[in-house]
Amino acid sequence: MSASIMERLQADMVQAMKAKDAPRLSTLRMLKTALMEAKTAKPKDATLSADEEIEVLQRYVKKRREAMEINAKVGRADLNASEELEIAVTQHYLPEAISEEALAEIVRQAVASTGAAGPKEMGKVIAAVMPQVKGRAEGSVVSRLVKQALGI
Repeated sequence: MSASIMERLQADMVQAMKAKDAPRLSTLRMLKTALMEAKTAKPKDATLSADEEIEVLQRYVKKRREAMEINAKVGRADLNASEELEIAVTQHYLPEAISEEALAEIVRQAVASTGAAGPKEMGKVIAAVMPQVKGRAEGSVVSRLVKQALGI
């Protein structure tokens, strides 16, 4: 059985401490904290499933990307280097992302199988696509590709 993300984070934190890699260690600590917060939101003695751990890390990456956009808007793009480092460290623990071409093909198949033809049926298509790409594609990318496929 493979180690949970939390176990891998703990082991990597020790390595980062030994290597005196402060930026990486800081990111690993933030990821551990995010996972611990998610765990405390659950009933006592409950653990996070692998899917729940992935969701927490995906939210973290999303927040970092939003911070990058805000930095760019306010003229502080110089702060984005640390955000990019945090994203890179976090993605090490996420499943490999699906290519946009492969994702577009899954969307086309979902449109065909659901018979969706307009904007009102966008939810049906997204509901068909997301379980297939869970943890490997961001919802915003799926939404954009569904809109393109439906001609919205």
